[in-house]
Amino acid sequence: MLQILQEYGVLLLIGEYPHGKLGGLAMTLIISFVSLIVTFPCAILIALARAGNSKPLKNIASGFVHCVRAIPLLMLIFWAYFALPVAIGFPVDATYTLIIAIVVYQTAYLGEIIAAGIEGLPRGQMEAAKSLGLGYIPTTFKIVLPQALFNVVPGIVNQLTTIIKESSLGSIIAVPELSYAMLQVSSNEVTKPLQIFGILAGTYFVLCFALSQATGVLERRIANRRTGRVIVEAVA
Repeated sequence: MLQILQEYGVLLLIGEYPHGKLGGLAMTLIISFVSLIVTFPCAILIALARAGNSKPLKNIASGFVHCVRAIPLLMLIFWAYFALPVAIGFPVDATYTLIIAIVVYQTAYLGEIIAAGIEGLPRGQMEAAKSLGLGYIPTTFKIVLPQALFNVVPGIVNQLTTIIKESSLGSIIAVPELSYAMLQVSSNEVTKPLQIFGILAGTYFVLCFALSQATGVLERRIANRRTGRVIVEAVA
């Protein structure tokens, strides 16, 4: 393993950059964070529609969520890779194709997480906002969303872990991320598959384990804050 890391370490970290495309672990992290950033506002829209009072919007959002969650991500990647260029009339880079597929897929899941956070808030807060004369938009963006998003921060971080693992499917369409770099190494070192994919598994484990630990810390902090708030309210 040390020999492989010494010989191919740069390729695994940054791909062929600066003499070629950026790739490897750096590309995996970029794809993951960009996908999460783009997914976030889309998921908020889905969550507001799911938790709102408009029946048509709720039905559209529910249909989107159920349809996407019933389809494997790999199929969405293939659809985006082969069908999207035909639909728009020009080719799309494989990296953008992967990001689009992940965003569509994760919007359904993250939207459900945020919707659960919204529905978990006490109804009295929204009723109090209405009694003060606040409309839907001020109530949503000043009272509901800040609290709901704070409560689901661990779920959002957990979805980042999922996205990092899902980004490995980009190797199917030659996106130069970490898994694809490992396949290139494997084609050169055909007699060392266990070492090569052991390094790959270990890298994903370290990334995902670190994020899982961060999720646990966030969950404990949120629980402690809730407990402190309950105690303060009880004393008052």
